[in-house]
Amino acid sequence: MRVSVTGTPGTGKTTATDLADIDLDVLHLNDVIKAEGLHTGTDEDRDSLITDVAAVKEWLDGREDVLFESHLAHRFDADRAIVLRCHPETVEQRLRDRGESPDSARENAESEALDLILSETVSQYGIENVYEIDTTDLSPEQVATEIEAIVAGERDPSAGTVEFTDYL
Repeated sequence: MRVSVTGTPGTGKTTATDLADIDLDVLHLNDVIKAEGLHTGTDEDRDSLITDVAAVKEWLDGREDVLFESHLAHRFDADRAIVLRCHPETVEQRLRDRGESPDSARENAESEALDLILSETVSQYGIENVYEIDTTDLSPEQVATEIEAIVAGERDPSAGTVEFTDYL
């Protein structure tokens, strides 16, 4: 089984997947991209690496029994896709607290309000394979439990159940 955990930066992907008790290898794609040099340079405006999506796809090819997480994870083949969601105000505050610029934090919060990653994920996987988790008021342990239930097949797909357009 291959599981993708995606979401806007600041929604809790890394923390929750580290806590999830699952029989899958957990891969933090952002770390892999850095360690394996799977990028084409740096986006100076965002102070981030420009991911070589084709190189990451090739690196992931043939890996089974994995859960991979990143804000880009929805771009890669998986059996199930989990989208972590969080209220944009919370996303913006979390990103500011970890040192992101105000512009970057605001850009990510707006992307969350517009369902950008959710819509890309549904387009990639189909609505029947996408699971949303609203992390806004959940502890990391509770989010991990939700991920465990999805991996175990104990939860139905739920794309389109979270909505934050009030932020806009």
